Amino acid sequence: MTAIETETLDETATIARESERAARELGIPPCPAILAGFSAEIRSADPDLRVLATLIGTDVALSAALLKTVNSSFYALECKATNVKQAMSILGLRACANLVTGLLLKKAFPSGSNREMRRFWDASSGLAAAAAGIAVRLEGINPDEAHTYALFRDCGMALMIRRFPIYTELIEQNSEMPGAQLIMLENSRFRYNHARVGYSLACDWLLPESMCKAILWHHQPESIAASFRDLEPANPKLVAFGLLAEQLIALRSGRGLCPDWRDAEEFVLGTLEISPEDVVALAEDFELAPSA
Repeated sequence: MTAIETETLDETATIARESERAARELGIPPCPAILAGFSAEIRSADPDLRVLATLIGTDVALSAALLKTVNSSFYALECKATNVKQAMSILGLRACANLVTGLLLKKAFPSGSNREMRRFWDASSGLAAAAAGIAVRLEGINPDEAHTYALFRDCGMALMIRRFPIYTELIEQNSEMPGAQLIMLENSRFRYNHARVGYSLACDWLLPESMCKAILWHHQPESIAASFRDLEPANPKLVAFGLLAEQLIALRSGRGLCPDWRDAEEFVLGTLEISPEDVVALAEDFELAPSA
């Protein structure tokens, strides 16, 4: 076995151990039964739309949220969907799976009267909503996949907000810190970081491994180049897209450069095959989709 192969196995084993520890100590919510059943059916040789609609129909709140999204102005339907099966027929199986996953994530971490959790969801949902609008303007980016990735990218923060009372204060005090440095700070203070915690949750919730790895490395694009050694590497376009969406929101809101952009710009532009002028044009032109 080569030194590179040994290093990769060691890193994989470390990530697996940390994922197990996070699930045990942080109380990662288990994959909802609806999502597990939905994922199993959609991966079958001949997915049955009636079975999938019945699964969603067992959760009234989920059904209502799905219909509300499909009937929103973003989809501009001439005739509104009146039931889950119609909504799924309109969206398609892949888009519906992504939407259902995102809706269940928000249900697992309700904000209620928690100001910090509400703030987190405002930011996360805003990024996901922007992602769907931006993705349609880029080659090789699926809007539904982009929306799901953006919603889950920082989901580890929701777990850490719930588990550590001082976590929100740390984030607020270091809001302009680049993500890679924030991860180091989280590790030193909590023995966890939001990227690895988010990876653990995404794996438990049956997201594709390439998306899970994109969550794991989303603040460390320089590590993506080495991930070819993995059996199923991170999706570099998703990592680049998430960083781009964050920067576009910063530009639209007049904040200038987001903390990760200086180090990530070259990676983003090269991976997505766009220019700095394209970034400016996208910031002026992208549309917002409804958040999950």
